[in-house]
Amino acid sequence: MNRLVFEIAKRRGDEARLSRLGLPETGLLERLAGRRVALVGNARSLAEKVQGAEIDAADIVIRLNAAPMPEPASHGRRTDWLAMSIPVPDEVIAARDPELLLWMTPKRKRMPWRVARASGFAMLPAARADALRAALGARPTTGMLAIDLLARSELAQARLYGFDFFASKSLSGGRGAADVPHDFAAERDRVAALIADDPRFTLA
Repeated sequence: MNRLVFEIAKRRGDEARLSRLGLPETGLLERLAGRRVALVGNARSLAEKVQGAEIDAADIVIRLNAAPMPEPASHGRRTDWLAMSIPVPDEVIAARDPELLLWMTPKRKRMPWRVARASGFAMLPAARADALRAALGARPTTGMLAIDLLARSELAQARLYGFDFFASKSLSGGRGAADVPHDFAAERDRVAALIADDPRFTLA
């Protein structure tokens, strides 16, 4: 797909054409099978912990959006997958150096060509976000979309770091819960239910 076709498909919301880009969801699930995953959220409270070495010891380290990493001691050094719902600057992607870029949000118009044409690229099907939105009653966060993807895989273990459901706000900015279109209480409850039901998942 060239850039012109890509831009037209975005504007038309041509999900069928855009879904041909990069690795399909089945490919993502295959890569997760049997792996120990560290999913690193952007809660400010993570900076107060010393979990960096534990994060880096996972088979796959997934970070979210601009993935702020203030200190290796708290956040680790590795980024294998970068899951994003916003156009992350090139210099941030270069610094994180992920092997895979995941476009999570169904808002395809935000998706940059420079991301979609990356050699390691995957796009979450829009139906996944739509289903979560219906279940939560609000737009799911990038982290919730990533957790849902992990839950549908055959991974061996998933440990969630930097998830306090906005209790300490985000390292990515100063907005409060009232300023973002998410229901953090609903997400907290959904993750708690997942952890209670699925022993592969733990909250660090």
